[in-house]
Amino acid sequence: MTSYKQMKEMLKREKKYYPNTWFDNISCNQRVYNWRFMKLLRRCELYRYKADHSKNPVWKGLYLINRTKKNRLGVWIGVEIPENVFSEGLVIHHSGNIVVNGNSKVGKNCQLHGDNCIGNSGKENELKKCPQIGNNVEIGVGAKVLGGITIANNVKIGANAVVTKTFDEEGITLVGIPAHKLER
Repeated sequence: MTSYKQMKEMLKREKKYYPNTWFDNISCNQRVYNWRFMKLLRRCELYRYKADHSKNPVWKGLYLINRTKKNRLGVWIGVEIPENVFSEGLVIHHSGNIVVNGNSKVGKNCQLHGDNCIGNSGKENELKKCPQIGNNVEIGVGAKVLGGITIANNVKIGANAVVTKTFDEEGITLVGIPAHKLER
């Protein structure tokens, strides 16, 4: 994302996935806070790009202010997502215990259902190896995706599955510990 116009278009497309009526706001609907987090995340992505590609210190200041706000809100709702990991269309259905490594890359229209981890395997020689996840991937409650693996497009990862190996086949459902393809 390189401009305000792109950011606004992306947020406009993503807003449909989050409740944002006056009643949702006054009744403290949890997904309203997820939407606020998403807006801050997208702002941070834009300001980080601008700070990296401009000599104007204002962009770095805007980035630091918005990153601080994003991280504080993230601590409060239990979501840790760094900038530039998710493409457009990210949906966070339930917050709480969502941790994503900054070296991961996730395609368009990913859905997180809560209590998810996307990151390295924890092995000392593989700390920078993180998942590369395709488009339209749905990650169920409690599912973990770990290590330098690849997940194809249109994959559903079932609740509490632990994915530690590459799955190149599109349109499959993964379940279990360790995850395997669900046969129909």
